Amino acid sequence: MHRRHFLCTSALALGLPQVWAQSAWPQKPVRVVIPYAAGGVTDSVGRKLVEKMGQALGQSFFVENKGGAGGTLGMADVAKAAPDGYTLALSAISPLTLSPHLMKLPYQPFNDVVAVAPMMYSPVYVLATSSFLGKRWNDLLQQAQAQPGSVRIATSGMGSVGHIMVEQLQAQTGLQFTHVPYRGVGQIVTDAVGGHFELMLGNPFSTINSLIEQGKLRVLATTGPQRAPSHPDIPTLAELGAPQANLTSLFGFMAPAGTPAKVVQRINTLVQELVQTDDIQAILKATDNIALHQDQATFEEVLRKESASNAAIIQKAGIRI
Repeated sequence: MHRRHFLCTSALALGLPQVWAQSAWPQKPVRVVIPYAAGGVTDSVGRKLVEKMGQALGQSFFVENKGGAGGTLGMADVAKAAPDGYTLALSAISPLTLSPHLMKLPYQPFNDVVAVAPMMYSPVYVLATSSFLGKRWNDLLQQAQAQPGSVRIATSGMGSVGHIMVEQLQAQTGLQFTHVPYRGVGQIVTDAVGGHFELMLGNPFSTINSLIEQGKLRVLATTGPQRAPSHPDIPTLAELGAPQANLTSLFGFMAPAGTPAKVVQRINTLVQELVQTDDIQAILKATDNIALHQDQATFEEVLRKESASNAAIIQKAGIRI
């Protein structure tokens, strides 16, 4: 059987568009860098999506976790890779829209990296550990007021969305919290269960949800334009009087600048189709994540606007790393 006919048959068997099986690209394995430690929300949805991309295109797509520095180490790796379509990033947008305003980086966000396709946006849960003895958000504020700095808030790192949320909470409440930055989600979760701090900020995924169900973590607040479907009784930070801290995480695919436009378009269209499949939708709904559908130009414009907004927030808040 000829390779093209075999790939076409395989794609049809998977219920995937025939056009992807007939394409000239990719002709070798594609590396997808997730610039975070394994085990977080990017992995929970991203690995399945990457697997389906490989099935649709008849080629191996493999994930490489490369965490550190709020995702900027992995993004730097992608930025310097050959722009041939065989290296992609699957990341939150913060290494392009937030980190560059906080630290000096070895890449220029919109010169060295191109936005390719959005995957989803994810709310942020404000989670209490066993070390926090209060029950509600107001208990948290009362403790922080009575003992400035006694409430420790763990995030996935300096320059992350969580970091900005901590700064915004301090600015809006006038209270002092202690920021505890980590290199990724995996160790935060372990330490949260051990009660090494009072709060953690994290996107929902299977491990987090399981710990909530077991009562080892408690949701005090969520973020987003509306309450999380899984926690309709839990208010958003906007409802609690902290709208500037009511931030969500947006995740998508990026590539080295100069990646062929036809490849970028192909990935964008395929991702938009695959996030609508039943198994990806099931993962998204189970974790309160919402699929995004935007063409490449719209996705890039969203990133540019987000970058400008973050720059203003950081300057106003006087945030420094």
